[in-house]
Amino acid sequence: MSHTPSLRIALSCSLLVAAAGAGVAGCGGPDGHPLSARPYDAARQVAFEGVPEGREVPLGKPLTVTAEDGDARITDVTAVDEAGHYLAGELSADGSRWRSTAPLVAGARYTVRVATENGDGAPGARTLTFQTARAKKLLKVDFGPEAGKYGVGQPLTATLSAPVTGKEGRAAVERALKVRSTPTVTGAWHWVDDKELHFRPREYWPAGASVTLTSNLAGVHVGNGFHGTATAPLRIDIGDRVEAVADASTHQMVVKRNGEVINTIPVTTGKPGFATRNGVKVVLEKQAFVRMRSTTVGIAEGSSEAYDLPVHYATRVTWSGEYVHAAPWSVGSQGYANVSHGCVGMSTGNAAWFFENIRRGDIVRVVNSQGEEMPPFGNGFGDWNLPWDQWRQGSAVHAGTREGALPARLRPQPL
Repeated sequence: MSHTPSLRIALSCSLLVAAAGAGVAGCGGPDGHPLSARPYDAARQVAFEGVPEGREVPLGKPLTVTAEDGDARITDVTAVDEAGHYLAGELSADGSRWRSTAPLVAGARYTVRVATENGDGAPGARTLTFQTARAKKLLKVDFGPEAGKYGVGQPLTATLSAPVTGKEGRAAVERALKVRSTPTVTGAWHWVDDKELHFRPREYWPAGASVTLTSNLAGVHVGNGFHGTATAPLRIDIGDRVEAVADASTHQMVVKRNGEVINTIPVTTGKPGFATRNGVKVVLEKQAFVRMRSTTVGIAEGSSEAYDLPVHYATRVTWSGEYVHAAPWSVGSQGYANVSHGCVGMSTGNAAWFFENIRRGDIVRVVNSQGEEMPPFGNGFGDWNLPWDQWRQGSAVHAGTREGALPARLRPQPL
């Protein structure tokens, strides 16, 4: 192997000494290190496999860097795209080869920097840039809820345009979705199904928190030929901690703000056969007026249980039609008996007060009812009815890891 670069540096150094005279003790760069320690061009020592000259790099194959000269070895490789995402890889023990261990991002421009050394230990360097091919199958993600101010129970949602079923593809999605909260919380994603994820903290969001959801999914391979697309960031702000607890046995609702009781309201809940669901529900929306008809919940016209009523100050907690609302027709039973078809009813004045003091994302919890438990998913946000350890099991990243432990690093593979 020729060591011509090193010889050139040495000769230049001698000339400088001769020209400068006795006042020059040696040759060095601005930092004082010898010029011979500067990396030389290692173009002849290094080859890149899978990078066709003048064309985009195809997806689905690893990037490989090899030492071409038997007297040289690779000491380090960094590959990073213009978004600052590093491409993971492994360097062989003898320094003869580096190979990427994660898929290339689609439609990205990479800069690869390779450090080498020759048989004499002299450092070399080579830099390569290339563009990857664009994805043919795109995975889009929509964030929820819309930007705004919410209660402490509001989960974040991510809805995908195509199903992701493999664990490693799901892990790639989760790692690309970044949730930042001020103050910081411990939280996790949970896969509701193949196309929907929810994020919630271990406990309710802190009152007054600011929460931002961003995506680094653009170009990331998630399996089955799909690559992610860019998604605009989402920010929500969290209000006071407002919790309403309706006790079906005492027929009272206690409303707290930041731990302090601010109202106790006589209520009626679901009667036998129509018992209100127990558990934690999250306020979905508020409607000043709703026409409630029994046919929408499966009660036929002409039945003794049929109804068609104008309802005011309706705060919705399930998609199937469970509300907290004004029920002037049952004032005589409120505080004494359960006579509704599943909703929490109260006087018009109390319902107006509740309507004005509650927001989307606030907590409504029903206890001591004879009804079923509120399901975690499918009928609103029942996410908080899953214990934290069970919630974490729905994550492709955290499932099977101890609380606080770092999960094993997973690489997305074809599904």
